[in-house]
Amino acid sequence: MASRYWVVSLPVQNSASTLWNNLQDQISKHSFDTPLYRFNMSNLRVGTLDSLLALSDDLLKSNTFIEGVSHKIRRQIEELERVSGLEINALTVDGVPVDSYLTRFVWDEAKYPTMSPLREIVDGIHTQVAKIEDDLKVRVAEYNNVRGQLNAINRKQSGSLAVRDLSNLVKPEDIITSEHLVTLLAVVPKYSQKDWLSSYETLTTYVVPRSSKKLYEDNEYALYTVTLFGRVADNFRTSARERGFQVRDFEYSPEAQESRKQELEKLVQDQDMLRSSLLQWCYASYGEVFSSWMHFCAVRVFAESILRYGLPPSFLACVLSPSVKGEKKVRSILEGLCDSANRQV
Repeated sequence: MASRYWVVSLPVQNSASTLWNNLQDQISKHSFDTPLYRFNMSNLRVGTLDSLLALSDDLLKSNTFIEGVSHKIRRQIEELERVSGLEINALTVDGVPVDSYLTRFVWDEAKYPTMSPLREIVDGIHTQVAKIEDDLKVRVAEYNNVRGQLNAINRKQSGSLAVRDLSNLVKPEDIITSEHLVTLLAVVPKYSQKDWLSSYETLTTYVVPRSSKKLYEDNEYALYTVTLFGRVADNFRTSARERGFQVRDFEYSPEAQESRKQELEKLVQDQDMLRSSLLQWCYASYGEVFSSWMHFCAVRVFAESILRYGLPPSFLACVLSPSVKGEKKVRSILEGLCDSANRQV
């Protein structure tokens, strides 16, 4: 829904059809590129002027809230589609594009009985939209929780060797573990590899000669193995740190590696399932909120028209979509028709 719409009302003095024809004529002559539609209003229950005045104080605040929820859902749809690499589908209300729903609006009597007090209709709409907003928060939080867990795992797997998970870089044959020997993993600055290779055997006693092998290299560091007697491992770590080499704590466990792999696969499946479910819910809920919003707008037009033009209700409601350049001219046409009606009183 890229277009901007105005929902307006004009006071009727003679007949609504005469005013409608006059408005159409003025728009076609002076702002021909402005779409114009009748906004079909039902005969809502007026109540008392005091009740309308009290309601009017809350209408602007409620309108801001309902509009805000619709924008939240739309932005969530855009974000989900962007992450999925898909094009955004048309936003609809019960299968009808939202632009068409607005320009051909028909009051839903079954959902909002016109004999109900206006306050009851407005409060019902507000409660319904608030429930949808709460549901959105819960669903988004659930999706973001799984997404956050996945991002944390991916950061561990794609970060520098100084912090990343090393389990997928180390093979069983890279590790020697016996009663006396251990294999350590050293993270060596990329431009200090010659220093490492020439010095690791002398960082402490009982280091196995020529036991260091490079397993992986990124933009900053290289990962090397080194085998030595377990009883001098702490001394080796201290000496290595003093030379600018980091010995990572690592224990090779095929079972733990398989468990992490299964956990990752499940998180990916959960994320895809939650994303798809959330997207479907957002499309359906957007239509529901938009429909509620249009009914709310109808109540607002009805209430404010009576407060402005008086009783009995006699006004023409319509929808216009002026261009930015044409707004000033359209506003002038509307003001002229209002002034004309006032002069006839």
